[in-house]
Amino acid sequence: MPYVANEGVRIYWDQQGQGEPVLLIMGLGYTSHMWYRTRPLLAEHFRTIAFDNRGVGRSDTPAGPYPIALMASDAAAVLDEAEIESAHVFGISMGGMIAQEFALQYPMRVRSLILGCTAAGGPTSVRSEPEATQMLKARAKMTPDEAATAALPFIYDLGTPLDRIEEDLAIRRPWFPLPESYLAQLHGILAWEGFGRLPAISAPSLVIHGENDRLVHPGNGRLIANRIPGAKLVFIPHASHIFLTDQPQIAHEAILSFLKDVTAGVRNHHPLQGAPPGNKDPLSAEETTSC
Repeated sequence: MPYVANEGVRIYWDQQGQGEPVLLIMGLGYTSHMWYRTRPLLAEHFRTIAFDNRGVGRSDTPAGPYPIALMASDAAAVLDEAEIESAHVFGISMGGMIAQEFALQYPMRVRSLILGCTAAGGPTSVRSEPEATQMLKARAKMTPDEAATAALPFIYDLGTPLDRIEEDLAIRRPWFPLPESYLAQLHGILAWEGFGRLPAISAPSLVIHGENDRLVHPGNGRLIANRIPGAKLVFIPHASHIFLTDQPQIAHEAILSFLKDVTAGVRNHHPLQGAPPGNKDPLSAEETTSC
């Protein structure tokens, strides 16, 4: 199995496909296995590099907390080991925070940036409903199965078929994180702030968010896109936090279209087709609602 050491910690990584490299960064408590819906499609066109963040899966679980900047350096170490100078970077949730920090720390290593269902941290973030925050903190005291079940109403859309949710759980169940490593990642999330630095990101960027996300409010997607110059913003109807499961076809079309445009040197500018619930910032990025 391929591993790379960073700051004395072994990080597991692997690669699939050929073409321009795409670095995949997963979210809180999830291993790289959870790219199983999306990675095969990307691997048809790109060389995908995925890894387990410290504290989960096949990577080491050192004592926490795990600062987002440290996890971004883990991502850089993975690219070094794969002998990749720069890549398209796709992060989901906590992985989106790591991706933002990676783009800020290593701007020359980012060909393009995809930020899914994430936030920029700090006091400017749009807060989730109190029940979601309470659930995140309470999960550390639950059994792994209890923790997974508690999160379901906050991360999946009401219309998502139960068998699709169970497919996700079947992938996750063998790799549920230890409570201490889950908390180490969560503390990294709560301590991180990137909002004020986002205008420094120059890579072509796609911000994508489910309209019904109860865990990370969709207003955070708009805040991020408004701060990154030229960013494209896509909201997906009938999708919550795990939009890749709620609406996989719509999400994959948006992601592949963006990546193909970037690799072709084209940055499409789509007209405004719709808007999610909430107030729209007058200094907004391009915004579309995929349907």
